[in-house]
Amino acid sequence: MDRRSLPLSALRAFEAAARLGSFKAAAEELAVTPTAISHQIRGLEEQSGVALFERQVRRVTLTEAGAQLYPVLRDGFDAIQSALERLTQPRRRPQVVISATNAFTVKWLVPRMSDFRLRHPGIDLQLQASDEVVDLRSTAVDIAIRYGRGPYPGLSTEPLFADHFAPVANPRLGVSSIEDLARVPLICFDWKRPQPENPTWERWFAAAGVLGRSPAGQLRFSDEGHAIQAAVAGHGIALVSQALVAEELAAGHLVQPFGPVIDGHTYHLAVSSERAPSTSTQAALAWLRQQATPAGS
Repeated sequence: MDRRSLPLSALRAFEAAARLGSFKAAAEELAVTPTAISHQIRGLEEQSGVALFERQVRRVTLTEAGAQLYPVLRDGFDAIQSALERLTQPRRRPQVVISATNAFTVKWLVPRMSDFRLRHPGIDLQLQASDEVVDLRSTAVDIAIRYGRGPYPGLSTEPLFADHFAPVANPRLGVSSIEDLARVPLICFDWKRPQPENPTWERWFAAAGVLGRSPAGQLRFSDEGHAIQAAVAGHGIALVSQALVAEELAAGHLVQPFGPVIDGHTYHLAVSSERAPSTSTQAALAWLRQQATPAGS
């Protein structure tokens, strides 16, 4: 099946029925009859040679083949809708969409947004926080901040800054030496992609040359931002990114009582290699570079 023979009306009918779980609801959305929806989907099944729905009384469910096709069409139609809206609905103000992890968005980007508005009052930033990797080729995201070694196929990337990790704790805990680790819990978070070079407590203990555990136990979180908040609340000592706790360290909510400091990964700026960045996107990229310099960190 090549592009010239793609049954676009049938694909749209299938996507609506899969999303709504009903031929009748899909028919109402597309302003046709349920029979028309049924015929279009039947034709799509005959053309593809696979069953896409299991027909049951008053409802339909996706087959395995249908479950594979649905997210592709859903994301594709969403991307088309988003692109058309950007083209056909003129905005009074340009907008730049930046995608980053939850922790980076909350702890690094959000505190700096006021500076961006001062420097670029005519541009709106939209932050998309997600730990899932977004596809810049099929979404409305202008800039993604990737964390890792790369490479990143299909993207134009450049290093933003290298990350470093150190133990931090609420000053009320009175942690001042490595020996104090015996009386406070270690705060940990789970890395989405387990890798030997991830900055973990195990790596830190090896660098410090001490026994790799605490008699006081551990507190474990699925998100680095939650681990930081637990440290601020005084629940233990956390090994976290220095870049993400810079504000808390400056305000005295956290202290870094001792080393060593170990290397993390590198943050990268990424844009699609398939489209040239707009003037507004270029301004946001320049601002991000400026914020990543020692004076802006």
